[in-house]
Amino acid sequence: MEILQSESPRVGGLIASNECVLPYTSVREVADRFFSLAQMDALAIAEGNEPVGLVTRPKLLFTLFRRYGFELYGKKPIIAIADTEPLLIHKEERLDVAIDRALDRPAENIYDDIIIVDDGDCYKGLLSVRQMVIQQSNALANSIVQKEMASERAKELEKLSKIKSQFIANVTHELRSPVNAIIGLTELMRTSCEKGYTDQLKDRISLLISSAVNLRAIITNILDLSKIEAGKIEVVCEHFDVATILREVAETTRILLGSKRVDVEVVAHDGPVFIESDPTKVRQILTNLTSNAAKFTEKGRIVMALGIEDERLMISVSDTGVGIKEDDLSKLFIAFSQLEDAKTKRHEGTGLGLTITKNLLNLLGGSISVSSKYGEGTTFEISLPINYKAEEL
Repeated sequence: MEILQSESPRVGGLIASNECVLPYTSVREVADRFFSLAQMDALAIAEGNEPVGLVTRPKLLFTLFRRYGFELYGKKPIIAIADTEPLLIHKEERLDVAIDRALDRPAENIYDDIIIVDDGDCYKGLLSVRQMVIQQSNALANSIVQKEMASERAKELEKLSKIKSQFIANVTHELRSPVNAIIGLTELMRTSCEKGYTDQLKDRISLLISSAVNLRAIITNILDLSKIEAGKIEVVCEHFDVATILREVAETTRILLGSKRVDVEVVAHDGPVFIESDPTKVRQILTNLTSNAAKFTEKGRIVMALGIEDERLMISVSDTGVGIKEDDLSKLFIAFSQLEDAKTKRHEGTGLGLTITKNLLNLLGGSISVSSKYGEGTTFEISLPINYKAEEL
């Protein structure tokens, strides 16, 4: 995989100052400018737009503070003590190349500022070696960060690829199971009809319907996730009694549990609890949570509790099932993922239900949290606004 790298900056974009003086400006005047600007380390000398020299603070101080320095040089033009062959570098030169050229100078000039020029060798500004080294260090640091980010991104893409591959395998298996059941049951029904065994048809028709319903649920989950990712899910807001939906979902869960020794309890006020939201999506959210609880609970109970807190609807779904390991809690809402625990692997599924649930809650302005103790059970708690308002989301 190709790793992203930061291109070395161009020196023209790093110029901090383009001050300069004329060649015949007196040494004393230039000294006054240096003394008034403590941060200035060098000053370019230019005539018109043509750079003709460079004077540095150390060179100026050495000249003036030697014996009789002010008397000898104070009134002379600055060009008399300047470096008349300074290093000129084009503004489009790469920073790393400019640093190499600057450090390749004689030892006495190695830290002198460089003069930046354009295509016509016209003066554009000064750049210090120290500033260049700092900028190059920052560029290298950014390059390292980008490489690390690219490496992390590659790992994430590899992880996603594995998850989707697992999803395809899961979906293939999930679809094959009910389809094979439908085909097999249909063949048995035809044989029963041919032989006149009509008493067996009723049971086989029930199994056929169950397999078809299971197949439809799998396809619905896949289509729902596709719509969510494409942003094509719309909220149809209505005024409805959420307590009634809760009790209806509880009854469906009892049927889903079949012969399991699991009680389903509803904890809510006797009267209605009206909210403004999308009843179809609220029902789907509750169905996903209770179906999940029914799948992983072999005995005990499933409790669905409803309440109001701070103008928000609070619903919890608790079970006494296998529970979830703490390290696995972060994987629950990742699309296509399923937990690898031995207690849960025997339960089939595409791993989409909780992902869809979280996305639907986000769409309705809600949230979901989970707590679990491995081997003892799990509690999902959802929060929804009592009055859905799309513009506030």
